Amino acid sequence: MQTLYLDADLYATSRELHAALKRLLDLPDYYGMNADALSDCLGERAEPLHVYVATPGRGEVARTVQLLMQVVEDAGGTVRHAVQL
Repeated sequence: MQTLYLDADLYATSRELHAALKRLLDLPDYYGMNADALSDCLGERAEPLHVYVATPGRGEVARTVQLLMQVVEDAGGTVRHAVQL
């Protein structure tokens, strides 16, 4: 199982977040930079993905993180969130 640590506060836009996911997960060149494309790519993987969300981001990025984490769970992966103090 591959583990990804996600600090969504590092990304100003959803596009930046998707670009980072493409690089970090070594997604193919045809990755469409959206939730449907992520779902397709995760479906092609042999092992599930575990994501630890350190920070949820803000605004557009936070909404994208929520959607993408649902995609990860739907693909059989797991998502954990940092404890908010």
